[in-house]
Amino acid sequence: MTQDELKRLVGQAAADYVNTHVPDGAVLGVGTGSTVNCFIDALAPHKSRFRGAVSSSVATTARLEQHGIRVFDLNEIESLPVYVDGADEIDASGAMIKGGGGALTREKIVASVSEVFVCIADRSKRVDVLGTFPLPIEVVPMARTAIGRQVMALSGVPVLRVRNDGSPYVTDNGNEIIDVKGLHIDDPRGLEALINAWPGVVTVGLFASRGADLCLLGSDQGVEMVSYDV
Repeated sequence: MTQDELKRLVGQAAADYVNTHVPDGAVLGVGTGSTVNCFIDALAPHKSRFRGAVSSSVATTARLEQHGIRVFDLNEIESLPVYVDGADEIDASGAMIKGGGGALTREKIVASVSEVFVCIADRSKRVDVLGTFPLPIEVVPMARTAIGRQVMALSGVPVLRVRNDGSPYVTDNGNEIIDVKGLHIDDPRGLEALINAWPGVVTVGLFASRGADLCLLGSDQGVEMVSYDV
């Protein structure tokens, strides 16, 4: 199967999971990225079952609204029964690297108030040790160089994310992203806590303290559901 076919496969599986496990009238948490777009498209025919969604990015909000799904501000919502999002890498504990699409801060906020985090990905995203995919860190622009020095002290290589024209990539929150290469992350929770404590860090794209509760992994053989004790 092609990458796009795998994305559609797990997107449909996530829609089926939500339709089976989430009660009528609920508000859903929805992540960001091409795999999540497949989930949104698969969910759209069943939108009348749900009150709406909380979105993790401007792009996701636009996709949801195109399908006529109401988007709520998180401040209006007391709880979310489920949050569906992708991952750039996921390990055997359910810890993830996320943020390749630039929405890591809002993704982490929405995930933090959700009862169940459903990760959707293809099997290539499952790894023994996190770190092959560059670790995103959203930073306040004035702290970019200082945080880069902190990263190098951990033997990481900080690379400022830029757009096609060479200008810095700017998040929906008005910040910049450093992508850190060369890390071998044996202790995701510890590294997440360490980096989040640096002044100027908005958030790091390690989702370990609040990792996935289950993952729908797509392959040529179908979709495997993996549960985590988190």
